[in-house]
Amino acid sequence: MSLDYSAAPYVIDISVSTSDVDGLGHVNNAVYVEWMERCAWAHSQHLGLDLDVYRALDRAMAIRRHEIDYLAPARDGERLRLATWIIDSDGKLQMNRHFQLVRPSDGLTLLRARTTFVCIELSSGRPRRMPEAFLSSYGQALIES
Repeated sequence: MSLDYSAAPYVIDISVSTSDVDGLGHVNNAVYVEWMERCAWAHSQHLGLDLDVYRALDRAMAIRRHEIDYLAPARDGERLRLATWIIDSDGKLQMNRHFQLVRPSDGLTLLRARTTFVCIELSSGRPRRMPEAFLSSYGQALIES
């Protein structure tokens, strides 16, 4: 499997289920977005930033924008690996993640994506500066692209 990164990203394994597949016989585009959210959230939890921490800090990272290139279809029963890594942060409000979905059986990249997150205050929903806990935890996962 060949992923596009110079340092180790965070990776989850995915098994495509029948419920992921649409009438065209491949994984529905919306399911890929769900997988990306699952991977990003698992990475945040791995870094020590779970819902309890978000609530205690009254802050969260909310999705502002997705850019997704669907390169090849995934099908029922396939095993996939989805990687994410943080590529940049302004140290104030925003950070960006890359994603890459690979089918290990043939090494084919099925998807590449970039997601922009903005820090919000949970109590108001308004953009707010990232707290120090976010800067240190997400900062340690920053991989130069």
